[in-house]
Amino acid sequence: MPQTLAQKLVARAAGRAAVSPGEIVVCRVDLAMFHDSSGPRRLQPMLERLGAKLWDPERIVLVTDHYIPAKDDESREILHLTRDWARSSRIRNFHDGVGICHVVLAEGGYLRPGMFAVGADSHSTTGGAFGAYMFGIGATEMLGVVVTGEIWLRVPQTIRMQWDGRFADGVCAKDVMLFLCTRFGLGGGAYEAVEYAGSAIEALPMQERMTLANMSAELGAQTGLVAADAVTHDYLAQAGLRQVEITPWQSDTDAPLAAHHAFDAGALEPQVAAPHSPANARPVQEFRNQPIDVAYIGACTGAKLEDLRMAARVLAGRKIAPGVELLVAPASLRDQEAARAEGVLAALEAAGARFLANSCGACAGYARRFDADAKVMSSTARNFKGRMGAPTTEVFLGSPYTVAASAAAGRIADPRDLLQ
Repeated sequence: MPQTLAQKLVARAAGRAAVSPGEIVVCRVDLAMFHDSSGPRRLQPMLERLGAKLWDPERIVLVTDHYIPAKDDESREILHLTRDWARSSRIRNFHDGVGICHVVLAEGGYLRPGMFAVGADSHSTTGGAFGAYMFGIGATEMLGVVVTGEIWLRVPQTIRMQWDGRFADGVCAKDVMLFLCTRFGLGGGAYEAVEYAGSAIEALPMQERMTLANMSAELGAQTGLVAADAVTHDYLAQAGLRQVEITPWQSDTDAPLAAHHAFDAGALEPQVAAPHSPANARPVQEFRNQPIDVAYIGACTGAKLEDLRMAARVLAGRKIAPGVELLVAPASLRDQEAARAEGVLAALEAAGARFLANSCGACAGYARRFDADAKVMSSTARNFKGRMGAPTTEVFLGSPYTVAASAAAGRIADPRDLLQ
């Protein structure tokens, strides 16, 4: 029976040769990830009440990223509890203050094609960029996973988003996702599997694919998938995984799809989403007279090494506009150091950027919240009312290219004008 990539991944986890959309199956979990906000402070009390033990500490990855850096007694207490629980539970895969969980998980070589994984964060869909099935779950579901190593699942249908051709310079994965969120709505993924395919997707580097999978959560998908290929293999080889099987982890050509949408990559323009939803996107040209106060390059979807490179390309040899604050929060310490070695950080600093911690930061509404009535151009995935500041704060979303161009112009600007 022809199978989509999603069906193949679920079938493997369920110990089956094949599965059909709509079936309810029980899947073995290869990896469970949670962070300081979603993990021990919620799980520990429940585990203690049940007198339950962890099914396999080796398959758990714990990251501190939401309450870094500690700014008050509450955050210090949460971090203390997290670190203490990691020690007492013998969690060897504990990453403390080195970056955002989704990026740390990828660069640590934890994800590989064929895996079935869960994360206690909505953007855990990021793992699908590696040809793995990964999705976000709540604390109660995570409790069941860490005790039993299993979770039930309704086998999803697959919605294919096919992009052929070539994206123009200054257009990237973030623009793709803002376009799709607006075209199909925040529930357009219908809690199914969204698979990204086509020659334009195949040409994207791994971190750009991670942005696609990450923002599948904004589409309302259960997971976002990109088939494993040579790009996947090479990225994982650099992460230390030499024996990676990629061939089986692709959809069969005649596998059944719930929907198949085809787009011309060359026709896509840089997108900007107006407050207060990623589904409010329009071409950047329609926002050209919108002044900004802050340009923010941060979050798992907008401050990885590839994202920092985009911003540096735009800002190299330029200064940010008077009255504009440019804040940069690299998504991981490793990406920050790589950007430093390449001269990317120097270009951003010379333009006037101020650097923040390797954490979720403003995206999670922590460490930095923007002033009331501020106009913010941001590379984050979400711009919901009150999430990153006061209810009157207006957050516009765009790619790192667009955020950087806007910082230089003092208003929302088309990055293509500065890349010529």
